[in-house]
Order: sequence, then structure tokens, then C-alpha cells
Amino acid sequence: MVDENDSFIREVNEELRSDQVKDVWRRFGKIIIGLALLIVVGTAGYRGYEYWLNTQASGSGDRFLAALKLSKDGKNDEALAALEALEKDGHGSYPVLAQMRAATIQAQQGHTDAAVSGFDAIAKDTSAPDAIRDVARLRSAWLLIDSGDYDRVSAEVEVMAVPENPMRHSAREALGLTAYKAGEFGRAREWFEQITEDPETPGNVRSRAQMLLDDIIASQGAS
Repeated sequence: MVDENDSFIREVNEELRSDQVKDVWRRFGKIIIGLALLIVVGTAGYRGYEYWLNTQASGSGDRFLAALKLSKDGKNDEALAALEALEKDGHGSYPVLAQMRAATIQAQQGHTDAAVSGFDAIAKDTSAPDAIRDVARLRSAWLLIDSGDYDRVSAEVEVMAVPENPMRHSAREALGLTAYKAGEFGRAREWFEQITEDPETPGNVRSRAQMLLDDIIASQGAS
């Protein structure tokens, strides 16, 4: 008798659940189907967009390599034209890489002002990765060393000449060399001392800084 009652109760419960499901489906079936379709379409759209981005980035990579080859072959005007086009309609990181390469070619051609302008534009581009912006600042600063304009070089890289910045060694060297060239030996000595006292300074940078530091100390002692 107990088993029959349990069986009866289970059947009643199953009927109730079945009726509840039917009721829910009757009331919300269209909404459920719509949501399912949205999920399917959304997933397919995302995958399609992801594929499109990858395809476009791959095409930009091919164009960038072609521009590099033009530059390597000495066809700098053609390379600059290809890089300029890539800056405008490239995908992924290639537009900013094209800017970097174009500025480098201009520097190699002796067009220092144009190269500095190119690197400065990258340094100010907040959409570019921080590492690339820092490299652009350094490239600009090193091109400006020969001008002996310390304030201009300082505006580019002094913010990077701090202990926590991994590019501080190059930034300090650029600042020290510019000050040295401008005849500001006290300021140059400060930067070269920071280079030689930093245990993480690369050996070649340390050697150059120590050589100029010795020269400054000797000249100041002689005077």
C-alpha cells in the first residue's frame, strides 16, 4: 500500500512538472527561442569578426614586410609611400610600426626634423603601447643630441630616467651626452654618475659613461 501511494505521488508530481513546463513554454517559448538565436548569431558574428581581424592583420603584416624589403633594397621613397599607406589603413599594431619605420628611414636619410616629428607623434599617441611610445621618445632624444639642446632632450626622456623604468639607462645616457655636448659638465657628471652607480646598467653603457665621467673629472681638476 505504501509503495502504491509513493508511486501515485510520483506520478502526480511528474504530471505537475509536465504541466509547469508546458505552461512556461507556452508563455515564454518565443522569448527562449529568440534568446537562443541571439546567442547563436552573436557567437557566429564574433567568430566572423575575429577571423576578419586576423585576416586583415595578416595582410598588414605582409605589406609591412614588403615595405621593409623596399627599404633594404635602397628604394626609400617607395618604402616611405608604402609605410604611409599602411599608417592610414593598416590593422593591428602595424600602423604604429609603420610610423616608427618611416621615421627611422627619414633619420637615415638625414631628415632629422622630419624623423623627430614622426617619433614625437608616436610618443604622444595614447592609443599606442607604452613601450613603443617610450622607444619613440628615446629615438627622438638621440636624434636631438647633436643639437645640444638640453631642455628639448630633457622634455623627451627625463621622465624615463627614474629607477623603476627599464629604459632609464639609455635615457640617462642621452641626457648626459646632451649636457656634455652643450658644455654643461656639472649636469652631465650627475647623469653619468647615476649610470655608473646603477648596478643594473649594461656594461657598454657603463663603460661609455665612465670614460666621459673620467674626462669631466680630469678637466675640472685641471681647471
